[in-house]
Amino acid sequence: MTRIKLLLALLSASALTACAATTTPTPKAEGPALRGPAQADSGWYGSRSAYGQFLAGQAALQNGSNTQAAGYFNEARELDDDPGVLGDRAFTAALLAGDVQHAAAVAPRGADANEAVRRLGALTRVVDLLADGKGREAQAVLKTESIGFPHRPAAVLLAPWLAAAVGDKDGAVVRPELQGDRFVQYFGQLGQARLFERAKRYDEAETDYKALMAVENARDLFVPDYGAFLERRKRQAEAVALYDAALARDPDDEGLAKARARAAAGRAPPAMPTLRQGAAHALVACAATFASERQSQFSLAYLRLALRLDPKRDDAWLLVGDLLAQDDDDAGARDAYAKVLPGSTRYAAAQSKLAWSYQTGGDKPKALALAQQTAAAAPKDRDAQVGYADILRANERWAESAAVLDPLIAAQGDKPDWRLLYMRGVALERANRWSDAERDLLTALKLNPDEPDLLNYLGYSWIDRGERLPEAIAMVQKAVDARPTSGAMLDSLGWGYYRQGDYKTAVAKLEQAVELEPGDPDVNGHLGDAYWRVGRQIEARFQWRRVLSLEPDEKQKAAAEAKLKNGLDGPPAKVATTG
Repeated sequence: MTRIKLLLALLSASALTACAATTTPTPKAEGPALRGPAQADSGWYGSRSAYGQFLAGQAALQNGSNTQAAGYFNEARELDDDPGVLGDRAFTAALLAGDVQHAAAVAPRGADANEAVRRLGALTRVVDLLADGKGREAQAVLKTESIGFPHRPAAVLLAPWLAAAVGDKDGAVVRPELQGDRFVQYFGQLGQARLFERAKRYDEAETDYKALMAVENARDLFVPDYGAFLERRKRQAEAVALYDAALARDPDDEGLAKARARAAAGRAPPAMPTLRQGAAHALVACAATFASERQSQFSLAYLRLALRLDPKRDDAWLLVGDLLAQDDDDAGARDAYAKVLPGSTRYAAAQSKLAWSYQTGGDKPKALALAQQTAAAAPKDRDAQVGYADILRANERWAESAAVLDPLIAAQGDKPDWRLLYMRGVALERANRWSDAERDLLTALKLNPDEPDLLNYLGYSWIDRGERLPEAIAMVQKAVDARPTSGAMLDSLGWGYYRQGDYKTAVAKLEQAVELEPGDPDVNGHLGDAYWRVGRQIEARFQWRRVLSLEPDEKQKAAAEAKLKNGLDGPPAKVATTG
């Protein structure tokens, strides 16, 4: 047995199979920095070998560097005396990196292949063939391959689009079904409606759309599709009424607002989806389902397949960027966000995400410049302005952040968005404009009285200022009841009891908060203060020393050092308690 075969025997299923079995993110590989394929086996392994390339590819895959992993696995396949053994990894890496054509070429088909990967490989070949205009070949693969769990829904949803691609008019309008699967039921009916429209069977298409509108918990997913259908039928008034009803349920949906404006102005409606676009839509829906189940690698794989069919699908590029960013693949995420071009309704969102990528990556000047450019280029685009305000806030430019939000809130008149008021309230509070901040936060809370973040922020602000303590503690308790595992909110509650002089209760709440937020300097500092007040001075000093180990800011550091030197003003409690 070769060294690669031995290692593969010890490993569990492939990366994609492992993802299906757990919701825990793949741990990052530690060790030396990854090198290029030509140098991957120098050092530890001597001359370049398949085994070294395999290990380098495995490390790259664990680190989210899918493009790099694909290169390593390709090298390993070419160097190994039995390249078939590397098929699973080479296929997985190529697909996740977005090289669907290569993934289809190396997709494992033999009996030795991992079953879950083989099924995804068959689905990949189907999509690649459809993208190349080879509908009959794609249909043949779908009919002969057993594409089972977890890829069966995608295969079922794609079948009518393949039928349409080969001119099978009857097969194209057969509604996909999978027993007990509501996802297939709903998106199958959407696909049938679209294919009925392509066949100019408009009454039957509308029957499907109306059936989807009757599904209360899912109808808003399909409002844009039905509205576009109505617009294409020159029934703009009905489309506007449909959009208005949906906006009444979700007033903040920018996409619906833009669709309504388009219909009301009588502008050209969205074109009817092509066959590839319709098939891509089904795959994006599957990807979203996997994402909701925290199966990020499956989600990424399906998005790559969708983009093979519809490379200009902007929502898919945004999701790809988000998934790669979660895996710390900053370069890949930025490349995905950059695929959304000016003129797209999602351009501002993509640029905002791109700016945040630089912000979290430490390049704050680049982040600010990008956000500012986007806001300047689209002064009436809410997403662009909010994105800029958010980046300013992250860089502690509080007054500027509030100023960017001012015209947005003013334009909303007597119906402001509570989220914008909350954002501005935070910025104003940090800019030491408390009376203005309090006004915004109170107004936001009237609009959304049960929002935990608002309750906590305003409540903590009062607590920290020593104002309205009973009311503030009650507000924070309500926030904690809504989110009992929030360490930040438990910290607010504990600090409220501390400021009220109930140190024993404060210790109990703050100990819970530290268990949930062990790395937060403020929470540890608060617990140290509470320990001191109940006479547990050794433990108090331990907590204050811990603050210094948690990368505190200058204010937190100075406070901890002063308390370690002098303790707290005033005598601590005489009798120690255990909290």
